[in-house]
Amino acid sequence: MLIISVLLIICLLGYLAQTTGLCMVKGVNEWKAGNKEYLLAILFSGTFIWVSTLFAHLSNIQVSFMAYQMNSWFLGGGLLFGLGTALNKGCGISTLGRLTRGDSRMLTTVIGWLIGWTILAYWSPEVTLIRKPLLGSIPYFLLVTLSFIIIIWASFGDKKRKKLWFGMMSIGLISGFIYLYQPKWPPTALLNQLSKALLDDELNRWPSLEQYSFFIALLLGMLLAAWHTKRFMFVPSNIKHWLKHLFAGTLMGIGASLAMGGNSVQLLMGLPTLSAGSFEAVGGILLGIWSGLYINKRVSF
Repeated sequence: MLIISVLLIICLLGYLAQTTGLCMVKGVNEWKAGNKEYLLAILFSGTFIWVSTLFAHLSNIQVSFMAYQMNSWFLGGGLLFGLGTALNKGCGISTLGRLTRGDSRMLTTVIGWLIGWTILAYWSPEVTLIRKPLLGSIPYFLLVTLSFIIIIWASFGDKKRKKLWFGMMSIGLISGFIYLYQPKWPPTALLNQLSKALLDDELNRWPSLEQYSFFIALLLGMLLAAWHTKRFMFVPSNIKHWLKHLFAGTLMGIGASLAMGGNSVQLLMGLPTLSAGSFEAVGGILLGIWSGLYINKRVSF
């Protein structure tokens, strides 16, 4: 019964991600156009994660969030991921959103993700990551304060602002509770395990059926949202598109592997814990997106 409830929650998460539009590429484009609110809502999307951690504390559930010290690999990985997302014109979650809306080009992007993760699994560079302890009650005090500020800010805004901020915050809130049940639920974690399993061919490395079901539930939620909002439209592709998005997806896969996760992991799990490595990775992602958008303007792919 519990697993069914979790699958339904993940399906809801997919629906919200599709309708709200959690995409840093769009956020940067909106910022450049003068609308800074969209990108800010994305960056603060993990604020309400303190609710799930409080629930875990009261329920005696052990929580192990990732918090790492700064490392050049985070910056480099974020930069590669950002470049890939700009060339792809969509980050991790938005890629899946576009795929479930009928954009066939995104299928090669997902294949590129797997190739990128596999390259890093095969290459296995010596990456020294130092995990740092959480700062006690300090980040949670900040998160609770930010939560009230955001609630007040959104509540006194127009309908568009309420939809944006409460939609983004709901995504972060839901993902925190899913993490309590299965820390390896994000699609990037699935691809990470899958790439290592393909290389080593060890049964214990293959993702569990539960992880596959989570991925399917996420896609199903996005597909339902696309159907309900009448946004589904098949977009054909050709060899030129395949090569471009395969390259972009490979950059995203390598970058996510080096940075210990893509933008969704950094935003929803890393930043709320004040992980210095995640701040560095997100900075690299934003720099990569800005650079990639500049390249897109100057070079025709």
